[in-house]
Amino acid sequence: MTASVRARVGDLAARELDLLVIGGGITGAGVLRDAALRGLRAGLVERADFGAGTSSRSSRLIHGGLRYLEHRQWRLVFEALRERAILLRLAPHLVRSLAFVFPVYRGDRIPVWKLALGLVLYRLLAAGGNVPRPRIFGKAGLLKLEPNLRVRGLTGGGLYHDAQCDDARLVLAALRSAIARGAKAVNYAAMTRLMSEDGRLVGAEVADQLDPAGPGTVVRARAVVNATGPWTDQIRRMEDPAARPLLRLTSGAHIVVPRSRLGHTRGITFTSPIDGRVMFVLPMGDRSYIGTTDTDFTGDPAAVRITPEDETYLLRSANALFPHAHLGEEDIQSSWAGVRPLLANDPAAHPDALSREHRVVKGPMGLITVTGGKLTTFRRMAGEVVDEVARHLGRTLPQAETDTEPLTGGEATSWDVFIQNGVELGVPTATIDHLIHHFGTESAAILNLIRTDRRLMKPIHPDHPAMEAEVIQVLRRELAVKVDDVLTRRLHLTTETADQGLAAAAKVAELMGRELGWSPEQIAREAAEFESLYPGSPPPLD
Repeated sequence: MTASVRARVGDLAARELDLLVIGGGITGAGVLRDAALRGLRAGLVERADFGAGTSSRSSRLIHGGLRYLEHRQWRLVFEALRERAILLRLAPHLVRSLAFVFPVYRGDRIPVWKLALGLVLYRLLAAGGNVPRPRIFGKAGLLKLEPNLRVRGLTGGGLYHDAQCDDARLVLAALRSAIARGAKAVNYAAMTRLMSEDGRLVGAEVADQLDPAGPGTVVRARAVVNATGPWTDQIRRMEDPAARPLLRLTSGAHIVVPRSRLGHTRGITFTSPIDGRVMFVLPMGDRSYIGTTDTDFTGDPAAVRITPEDETYLLRSANALFPHAHLGEEDIQSSWAGVRPLLANDPAAHPDALSREHRVVKGPMGLITVTGGKLTTFRRMAGEVVDEVARHLGRTLPQAETDTEPLTGGEATSWDVFIQNGVELGVPTATIDHLIHHFGTESAAILNLIRTDRRLMKPIHPDHPAMEAEVIQVLRRELAVKVDDVLTRRLHLTTETADQGLAAAAKVAELMGRELGWSPEQIAREAAEFESLYPGSPPPLD
């Protein structure tokens, strides 16, 4: 058995922390990284797996938000475009430039002239931003780019670049960058009670979800940050039962269909003919995902699911854009839905018009809360939070070089040596590409595992390039402890295979059992737990 890098709750309690972060999504991961780079003794707890909430259920884009220009959110777009440029440098394996075509049809809410103006402004706000400059095309030129678009009513459109990302693995990369600087992070560790003395927070009680019979552990910390996304207001009420809500929750759903049915080669941005909302059709290997919806959500964020109404809306919108596709419910291979924690600035506004800006607030006992924002701006949000932590601690901290230090796996500017080493070992080309886009420079560690044991080159699923060696890698270095962690958020078989990874469950459980010392009974139990989640609906967050 090889020890996992996953810390335990007791490790956090060994000595008082400068900072305890509650919430292991992209915001919490960013805060932990920023704090660790500034020299703080920092720890993080997440009640489920890292990124299991909103941060692995996004549209998987790092973008300025072209549509936010309509709402005159200039500062947000400027900041997001700057962050896009930074993340393209820091994590080139996870954040990659992607060309988008934006077709415009007669009667659309956004005519060609308005799109052209928006793209010029988008370019100016990006100040270059290490992506190609946008272009405007007439009808014929646009159809040369994407010939399967609906022809009737097409008046022209634009070509521009943003970035597509691996949202779940971006969370892991940020967390592991923090851990490399001395921070500790524990998944499946639920904060059950905030601890206070003399009217100020001094830490929290944390329960290990993998040992439900065990007692809660008190983790002492001089500062506590609430970075729990949709659960933000629940945590704030643990400090102050009278706290007024900060959030208005909305749900966003996506469906995955065979890319061959649509026949697009680039990302497609378009306005839905149903309600005029800006939507996307995005490439994902030989599949495409379509999203997103934006509707108010009032239930438990852990129970969010795509609804039949969501599916109908997404299918109708895509079929209107690609009339030859004739997509039906039977074409949906997988789906996901997430809850956005948006600031409740305007109760009367349509969800699509709500601000994606963020806020940092401090409660009466010192709880520092960060909420709102978007995936793209997580690094900037984190910096503001740690600035507030420094004020709370009464310390002067250096600025963290979070804009120059690569995220884990992003330390290379060329992948040639990894490609060559993979070819020499006989690894298929598709698998080498998969390794680089998932693991970046850490592909070297996986190739070393194969050198030691060639049997680890075997695929774990007949329709996916992931190998057995990757399972060993994510157990030893990426904090995975459940089959769902591996197949959903580390290797993505649940969205990249037609059976949602079911064919790999038994093999992955067997490899995990061998690595983690599970009994045969636990191996069977862990595989069955994953199999109970699929097919049908996305996995629960708990």
